[in-house]
Amino acid sequence: MTRPGGLSTLAEHKRRRIDELTARTAQAGGVSLIRDAGRRLLRNPTAIVGATIILLFLVIAIFAPLVAPHDPVQRFPELTQDLTVDHIPGPTAGHPLGSDPLGRDFASRMVYGARQTLFVGVLATMIGLLIGVLLGAIAGAVGGWVDVLIMRFTDVMLALPSLLLAITLVALARESTQWTVIMAVAIVNVPIFARLLRGSMLAQRESDHVLAARALGVKRRDVVTRHMLPNSLTAVIVQATLTFAVAILDAAALSFLGLGDPDINRAEWGLMLGVDGVRYFEVRPELAYFPALAIILVALGFTLLGESMREALDPKNRR
Repeated sequence: MTRPGGLSTLAEHKRRRIDELTARTAQAGGVSLIRDAGRRLLRNPTAIVGATIILLFLVIAIFAPLVAPHDPVQRFPELTQDLTVDHIPGPTAGHPLGSDPLGRDFASRMVYGARQTLFVGVLATMIGLLIGVLLGAIAGAVGGWVDVLIMRFTDVMLALPSLLLAITLVALARESTQWTVIMAVAIVNVPIFARLLRGSMLAQRESDHVLAARALGVKRRDVVTRHMLPNSLTAVIVQATLTFAVAILDAAALSFLGLGDPDINRAEWGLMLGVDGVRYFEVRPELAYFPALAIILVALGFTLLGESMREALDPKNRR
């Protein structure tokens, strides 16, 4: 019969043996998946283009007061004096993109629109990511009826088109504000993250390192938080990068449909496109072209970077 002290000694010996093998692998020049993915991203032109687009708009959004030539809500006499129903002033000295329908500097509103649009898209994605990760982790770790209940709830949400669900959620609110748009877009993205993380954690259950941890007597909570969850987040992080693009498009679509922030002084690309761009398209189509182009470029940047990250983190693509 083996003594309890003998079991502890055997477990300690196994841990030291695993540490020794890990150290030998590192000395032999082993490269982790994350480090190898980073190297491939730096050599991937698609990832570089996507990251450059995102970085450019982030810099514009952060330093909007320095980049914008004027206050985005100020009305200028030199612009308003030429405003008519059939004429909106174009580019002039001091106003490179001309005027909007209220005599405000359109270039300044485009710059500040980057801040508002990215704020809505990023915050909505982060809220959806946090809630989705929480639900997915609970479903993957607990299992049983809890897993069934959470997954059936996500199935119902995934059965509805995301934009239609977001429109429904905003319409249920008492009044449309920027925060109702953020929460609606966030809730739409929750089931995507929850199901993805839950699937990754189920795959981790039968992996060698999880089985080894259980064999060594590691507590269930530690197995989930230290082994299963960290190794399951990679796919979720990649999906979050792709979801940034979808969130920005959904938020812009809600503003375009008149379900966003009703404040006409707030510079936001979707609102500018829906209110000014469509209404005055025949008078000055640039009011629609520039916000639409900006939305497309930002969404393209996040999509290119997200797809590149997905390819780089795929173990099948390792050389």
